[in-house]
Amino acid sequence: MDTPLETHADNGVTRSTIWNIDGIRLGHAVSRFKPVGPTELSGRAAPGEGASGDDAPKPEAPDVVRLHFGLRGNYSFTYRQLGRTFDLIGGHHNLMYSREFNISVEPHSPEIETFGVQFPRDRFIELTRGASDALQRFAQHIIDGENVLFSEYWGALDPGMETVIRQIIQCAYGGDLKRLFLLSKSIELLVLSADACAEQKETVFLKNKTDRERIIAARDLVNGRLDDPPNLSEIARSVGLNEYKLKRGFKETFRNTVFGYLSEQRLQLAMERLRDTDKTAAEIAVELGYASPQHFNNAFKKKFGRTPQSVRINP
Repeated sequence: MDTPLETHADNGVTRSTIWNIDGIRLGHAVSRFKPVGPTELSGRAAPGEGASGDDAPKPEAPDVVRLHFGLRGNYSFTYRQLGRTFDLIGGHHNLMYSREFNISVEPHSPEIETFGVQFPRDRFIELTRGASDALQRFAQHIIDGENVLFSEYWGALDPGMETVIRQIIQCAYGGDLKRLFLLSKSIELLVLSADACAEQKETVFLKNKTDRERIIAARDLVNGRLDDPPNLSEIARSVGLNEYKLKRGFKETFRNTVFGYLSEQRLQLAMERLRDTDKTAAEIAVELGYASPQHFNNAFKKKFGRTPQSVRINP
């Protein structure tokens, strides 16, 4: 069910894991690049998710709808079937479809991490029948044989999507249980992405690419300090923004305040530790910087509708 791959090209190496579940293909990849020009990808590959380089096989493109998540790293890619180039900064997602699939990727950072889900065309149409208006319009474009992007504006990766992707990558189930788990998570990602992209609007406040990169750096700093959260002024100094621009830019990009995002991430991490470790709720509260176990308990119950202790009793 899990297939690890390593592909080499003149400008770097990509290590990936592929899962094939009832015709749905999931892929997670980390690509490390040397500073050498664009990489040609085609067929089954989305940025960082498949074979690349002249020595790699170029399989015939499957007829699939691609759900793409950029987790880390910056890159541009030209999508020939759409006749468009996208300049993307880490933490984005969108849906795309074309019968043939040829893109040229140009990395702008030494490492890119991506995650993708490929839904067979007919399966996707079946899944989205009766779904949201936006998904049904997208599906109709596919039925009509058009090359199409779900949203003009790439959505920002949010904590819920990050959690689902982590759950897939770290899945400890086996056999049929794993198949059902991965199948349900692939559909959950589709719902989360479609809902977020349908609400995504053109950025109004952050017009400068450098400022957008600094907002991404602020998010990465928060994610790296969940156990010792930095305050707003420290984040602003670290990424080179004033506090006003940090707050406005962060809310515009991630649809959440800095503090709200931090709280979401800490609670998601707490849930994982409750499920995956033997640490007590009090120990986890201390590790994640909560003022007291009671404060942690209240925040956890507000977020998940249950106490930390109940996760251990009925996971």
